[in-house]
Amino acid sequence: MSFARSLAIGVAFKPAHFDVVMADDLAAVDFFEVHAENYLGAGGEPHRQLQALRQRRPITIHGVGLSLGGASAPDAHHLHRLRQLLQRHPAQVFSEHLAWSSHGAICLPDLLPLAWDDATFVRVAAHIDAAQTALGRRLLIENPSTYLALGDQLAEADFLTALHQKTGCGLLLDLNNVVVSCHNRGADVQAYLDRFALHAVDQIHLAGHSRRLLDDGSELCIDDHGSAVSAQVLALYADVLSRVGPRPTLLEWDNDVPDWPVLAAELASIRDTACAALAIEDAP
Repeated sequence: MSFARSLAIGVAFKPAHFDVVMADDLAAVDFFEVHAENYLGAGGEPHRQLQALRQRRPITIHGVGLSLGGASAPDAHHLHRLRQLLQRHPAQVFSEHLAWSSHGAICLPDLLPLAWDDATFVRVAAHIDAAQTALGRRLLIENPSTYLALGDQLAEADFLTALHQKTGCGLLLDLNNVVVSCHNRGADVQAYLDRFALHAVDQIHLAGHSRRLLDDGSELCIDDHGSAVSAQVLALYADVLSRVGPRPTLLEWDNDVPDWPVLAAELASIRDTACAALAIEDAP
């Protein structure tokens, strides 16, 4: 079975957990994900840790700096460094965000939203094509977390489906982002998923979010990756798996990161949800 159709349960690796991870039996985790931009140096401790990690479990690599939605094409030097990283540390998956984070020489520490319109589609599709050619591999593109509507001409799910059809990229379905975006934009979660090209999903992300009460009495959902996965997101996860079958699933916990045993318990809970949704007794 290919990785893209397996029920592999993984977690975002944090260097602070390295020693305990190397001593653990890793029964709870099938793969680790790392952020590409943390490993673009020539050597040192990050690469030593990643090499040791790869000897125990497969890895996936998640980019945060390609700025595929930017006005300019992806930076050639950055793509070259990513290709070197992927050659040095072969990964099951390389994924990126449907967002922008740079303009010219200015780099911004955030993943900023796009307007879903025809001009944006042409630009992003060209950037994905360029990135896939430079890296020599297929990308997975992640649906974003958004906080307001930008006068969109197209539905986000339709935009992503069209990108898959145009470029051959795969899709990374972040279910926490779906909940956050739909809440903030007043959209229906099930309607969003019904339009999404679930057949093209090669990985799923799960994470926690927080809610902030605004002055007008409304609530804003914040995609902060700082807590356990919510019951709503887990329910959506079970629904998606029941519709499409097994998919590699990653737990993201990037803020207020707990000790390793807490993450392992959360992974076990995710695995239990997946096995129940798929009506199997245990994950392979």
